Amino acid sequence: MVPEVTLPKKGKLTKKEQERETTEAFKTTRKQHPAVESAINHLEHRGLNRVYSYGSDGFKRTVALAVLCANCCRLGSLVRNKELQRLSKPLVRPKAA
Repeated sequence: MVPEVTLPKKGKLTKKEQERETTEAFKTTRKQHPAVESAINHLEHRGLNRVYSYGSDGFKRTVALAVLCANCCRLGSLVRNKELQRLSKPLVRPKAA
């Protein structure tokens, strides 16, 4: 959780807003924003673009399932890449005497 909103204001800034946006804390948290957008986009592709459940419990359940699905896809990708690396290595046979 971020205690302060870190999106920059559009348009001309007042002196107070300009001072706030030039602080080091604002700059570091602003640089983290693309990572958050990337994570949101990833979850949307895993089924979280629409929440068909009603209420807080339904929303929590849908988010949990989308995160679980994203994690399963990531694990599958890691296993697939490891298997491809194993198969791409040349087969070494012992020499006959």
